[in-house]
Amino acid sequence: MTLTGKLVTQTEIKSDGDLFHDMFRKPHRIYNICPDKVKAVDLHEGDWGTVGSVISWKYVHDGKEKTAKEIIEAVDDEKKSVTFKVIEGDLTELYKSFIFIVHVDAMGESNLVTWTLEYEKLNENVPDPTTIMDFLVIMTKDIETYHLQK
Repeated sequence: MTLTGKLVTQTEIKSDGDLFHDMFRKPHRIYNICPDKVKAVDLHEGDWGTVGSVISWKYVHDGKEKTAKEIIEAVDDEKKSVTFKVIEGDLTELYKSFIFIVHVDAMGESNLVTWTLEYEKLNENVPDPTTIMDFLVIMTKDIETYHLQK
């Protein structure tokens, strides 16, 4: 059994792709949009939306409050992509490494949000992070609903 893995999912959204990309480049507004899922997003180092910045999250996953501290590894405004590497928090109890990549493809009236999770489990008993991916898809839909209502 392999300890490294990659999960990819795509969700079509009708809201503006630039707005969605900006939401994850500067995620400090997400807790206002998804208060049942995200309790806080704080900047620890750097500036919002810049490589090397460190962000901490308090979120609810599987009914439990959890934390994650991430460093922004890459931002590509042209390709509408942001890469986060988890450096502390609950995910580090199960995974040796964990990377989130969110990418938006503009396709006219609709856009495609692609989430990619790249991870290495601490051992073979650790499950693949499918419930984390489910969480991200639901959060994506919540953000879309928020933008469509504006």
